[in-house]
Amino acid sequence: MASDNQAVPGSAFRFRLERVRAVRERKEKLAQRDLADAILRRSSSIEELRAADAHVEHAREQQRSVATDAVSATDLQVRQAFLERVEAQRRLRVSELQQRETEVAERDADLATAASEHEMLNRLRERHRGEHIRETARREQGDIDEIAATRFRRSPA
Repeated sequence: MASDNQAVPGSAFRFRLERVRAVRERKEKLAQRDLADAILRRSSSIEELRAADAHVEHAREQQRSVATDAVSATDLQVRQAFLERVEAQRRLRVSELQQRETEVAERDADLATAASEHEMLNRLRERHRGEHIRETARREQGDIDEIAATRFRRSPA
């Protein structure tokens, strides 16, 4: 029984789901990286849209300035085609930005799920650790009580 008493204080806490918890932690970190990448892509799309807006405004300004000058019908058609092409590029940038916004929302939801799963396992681990500590303390107190009772019985009356 003495070897059992010595083993109790040295018994280490082991969380049986530690590997799962570690996987969930890695999954959360990957989700954080994915969200950061999606936000970076969205920022890039915002900048591209701003540049497209500036390009459209510049093309419209040129179109207005040409309207006051005497130009050929062919030149007007070329300029109009250019303006339409620039506006089409802007629409593509708007569409791309919407896709990036959707991607950011999806990655944010993925991160929330991963963080929740990781946190749940952390709480479970801490609860099990607390139970282990209480059980170890209970056993140690039982051993101390047993030693005290043995000494009391041995003491001269």
